[in-house]
Amino acid sequence: MSIATVDIAPLAEADDLAPVLLTVEEAARCLRIGRTTCYALIRTGELESLTIGGLRRVPADAPAAYLARRRAEQRAA
Repeated sequence: MSIATVDIAPLAEADDLAPVLLTVEEAARCLRIGRTTCYALIRTGELESLTIGGLRRVPADAPAAYLARRRAEQRAA
């Protein structure tokens, strides 16, 4: 019996795609904040999120939009 090699090329191609949704932990890492702080931003509506089948997900563009709003607020102050 020989050991067959597994072609991982389809997996590599799938990894090349940018994610559409992030977990809360991934969004927190993007913003360089803690998970609890990220949940607080979601709770107050400052960071956009949605629930899919009981899982909380953050759109991939939401962290950048949050930062843009914060920067605009700071410039206006």
